[in-house]
Amino acid sequence: MSIPNLLSTGGLVMVPLLGLSILAMALVLERLVFWWQLTRQQDRVIQDTLALYRRSPRAAFQKLEQHANLPMARIFLAALELEQATPDEFRLALESAAQAELPLLRRFNTVFDTVISVAPLLGLLGTILGLIQSFSSLRLGDLGGTQTAGVTAGISEALISTAAGLIVAIITLLFANTFRGLYQRQVALIQEYGGQLELLHRRRQEYRSPPYAPTQ
Repeated sequence: MSIPNLLSTGGLVMVPLLGLSILAMALVLERLVFWWQLTRQQDRVIQDTLALYRRSPRAAFQKLEQHANLPMARIFLAALELEQATPDEFRLALESAAQAELPLLRRFNTVFDTVISVAPLLGLLGTILGLIQSFSSLRLGDLGGTQTAGVTAGISEALISTAAGLIVAIITLLFANTFRGLYQRQVALIQEYGGQLELLHRRRQEYRSPPYAPTQ
């Protein structure tokens, strides 16, 4: 059965289900491109930056500026832009910048959750409407007559709409869970690399500080 036939046979609920499926797939494609670019570049850039920072903070800063499109690079830049920051100020800058980047990493999660919740409900609505159509076409004493076509059409609408709603919800759920896993991994990496940068900054500050307080 072709897609136009499925849409016509599934009843009215197929229209919003089609809209939800198009919306979900468009957002899935956007997230796939986002995470592919992020995972392909960011780890290498941050590791190179940490290695550069040990030798030259200025070179590390320039490296980050060249990759300011990466969330973790922007987080590090927010801390390194502070002049003569204390360790506490440096950590606070990292944490604040990280909090500002988290909404970008979990973008569209609410939309995915909405599609996952609404699609099965629309399928259930289609089931109810199809059964209503079947029962309205049913006439006692005429089960094998002309009314059978109306009953069959109602049952087809109920089954097709239910299947369509479940398919949209299941596919969206699989991608949404994948993106949640990538988000959690990215949060862990932000904490790990941020802690390494903070440690390097603290050691540099201690190295530049006098070993003892001057006497009066």
